[in-house]
Amino acid sequence: MLALLVLAQLAQNPSPMVEHTRAHPRLAQRELAGRRAAMPLGKLFVPKRWKRARRSPLLIHFHGAEWIAEAAGDARRIPVIAVQTGAGSSRYSAPFRDDPTLFDKLISAAETELGARADPVILSSWSAGYGAIREILRTPSGYARVSQILAIDSIHAGYANGKPGPLESELTSGDLAEFVRFASDATKGRKTLWIAHSEIFPGTFASTTEVSDFVLASLEIRRQAVLRWGPMKTQILSDTKRRGLRVIGFAGNSAPDHIDQIHGLPELLRMMLR
Repeated sequence: MLALLVLAQLAQNPSPMVEHTRAHPRLAQRELAGRRAAMPLGKLFVPKRWKRARRSPLLIHFHGAEWIAEAAGDARRIPVIAVQTGAGSSRYSAPFRDDPTLFDKLISAAETELGARADPVILSSWSAGYGAIREILRTPSGYARVSQILAIDSIHAGYANGKPGPLESELTSGDLAEFVRFASDATKGRKTLWIAHSEIFPGTFASTTEVSDFVLASLEIRRQAVLRWGPMKTQILSDTKRRGLRVIGFAGNSAPDHIDQIHGLPELLRMMLR
């Protein structure tokens, strides 16, 4: 009877919308100097401090406040395209699924505006934004062109059985094939993939924690436990590295902890690109 109680599946409740155990500082919004131009999807921001050259890094960020993405680009003095298409990963995957050439068009438009080749191309996402990155990686040209990815509390997947398991959950591997491949290339030094995740469990689909575990297990890499401060007064519980792959686990299972992650974008990007 006790075993049955332990294995019983309880209904997943929504994550709390407030949390008071630690501070949740936020970036201050401000108007940044530079120029902006409409792209086939999203808007390009070129920081005033950007220096024109034959080649330039280009950051494309999916989901979250446009001004935070611009702040990340401004801090690194690199152009950034901020893409905000709404709520839900399908809103980000659909444009690239419906037009497999959209990513190429986006890069081409940015290069024309910059007068420079976009190299390296860096993708970042928060929350639902991973849907765009997955579709981009599914095209040969997109996979080849992307050098670095920063996924911030962002990669999710379905449950193979439609719900989490009583112990280890089985994830829909097809949802994660492109990320596992990219992670594998990162461990070989061919790409760079950083995954930052909270402890939030949505219940109806696989959490960023479960997805991170899946990626690491697929590559036979064990997590490394740590305990230290992270960006925006977050708390890091694990930090696992192998060449270009890094998976950072953060404390927190509430909505404010999720928001902490996007406000950490400028600092996480600095850490990845240094």
